[in-house]
Amino acid sequence: MLDSSGAHVVLASSSDENHPPENITDGNNKTFWISTGMFPQEFIIRFPETTNISTVIMDSYNIKHLKIERNTSSNATNFEPVTQEELGRTEGHLQLNSISLKGCSATHLRFIITEGYDHFVSVHRISVKT
Repeated sequence: MLDSSGAHVVLASSSDENHPPENITDGNNKTFWISTGMFPQEFIIRFPETTNISTVIMDSYNIKHLKIERNTSSNATNFEPVTQEELGRTEGHLQLNSISLKGCSATHLRFIITEGYDHFVSVHRISVKT
């Protein structure tokens, strides 16, 4: 669970009071952040210190195309690309994705959702393996 490690969402392109961005890092895939229906959508997670990340595990719904970028500065600026993923469509259940980041180091990870299978997408849980 990322929030117990001190990681938290510092920016999200949209917010719904019933499904806030903080739900992404609470470790519970029954809570979630939901987009507002336009693309691209993005959110940024900040780690308390620079962290080596081998894999991101993401539980989501209706995300078609995802980009992940990183930086190692104290500010959430000057990101560089890490990976792009085309996620498979699921009907009636969550997309369970394990995305390799090949041990990159990051202070911030930016997740950019460029396309969805529907107007709205949701992110239920993000965790990392170091």
